[in-house]
Amino acid sequence: MRKIHTKKKKIDLLTSIVMGILNITDNSFYDGGQYNSEEKILSHTKKMLEEGASIIDLGAQSSKPDSEPISEKEETEKLVSTIHLLKQNFPEIIISIDTYRSKVAEKCINSGADIINDISAGEMDEEMFATIAKLKVPYIIMHMKGTPKMMQNNPKYNNVTEEVFSYLEKKVNELKQLGVTDIIIDPGFGFGKTIKHNYQLLNHLEKFTQLGVPLLIGASRKSMIYNLLETNAENALNGTTVAHTIALQKGINIIRTHDVKEAMECIKIVNFVKNNFNGNI
Repeated sequence: MRKIHTKKKKIDLLTSIVMGILNITDNSFYDGGQYNSEEKILSHTKKMLEEGASIIDLGAQSSKPDSEPISEKEETEKLVSTIHLLKQNFPEIIISIDTYRSKVAEKCINSGADIINDISAGEMDEEMFATIAKLKVPYIIMHMKGTPKMMQNNPKYNNVTEEVFSYLEKKVNELKQLGVTDIIIDPGFGFGKTIKHNYQLLNHLEKFTQLGVPLLIGASRKSMIYNLLETNAENALNGTTVAHTIALQKGINIIRTHDVKEAMECIKIVNFVKNNFNGNI
């Protein structure tokens, strides 16, 4: 899959792209509460776009382990007002909405958003797949074992790579039967996985390219990195860059990250080596 078709433009995936994270939450694990004014939202978005982000992923509630959901009304109000703000100031911006609620998704798309990013792959709202089919917009499905509240309570797999692959394969087939054509998959680093599970997935990411749809990862500053390195999210940029480099070598299409400039540099270097030395790294 070489393109994503939004209603306004085609996004070419011949070269990997970056999705910049814009959290307007109070309690996200890394940047919660940082973007709590229009000025800060616009400044951070401008920075990410200038650094090379192709998509801005906008979220209004935290999905970190043990997090509590906000109300649908509050989530909708926060997202819709921010969509309007961003579209007014950056008319060409492509906005992805991080939500698992179908009504929120529909209101956001109708307000000018372009893509839906669902951490639950339709599991937390049974109307989501039908809504996406109706809206005809790109849809990101992620694997999550359980819910954010409980997902890190001793997750177990017989073979995490095979189980996540089978889960996403089933979801992709269900969506295709509904007429959804622009599907992006995310193996869900940190969502119901131990450190070893996460790195097993990272080590076998090339398997997920067999599904023939774009592959996205979200490893940015997560506990899989900072716990292994015995540090914290604030000091996990270097580890994140290493994870991104490994993932790019294995064929991913989209990097979802807090740090756009550094991710773009990863893409540039990996692509240079692939294009100049017969694809060998």
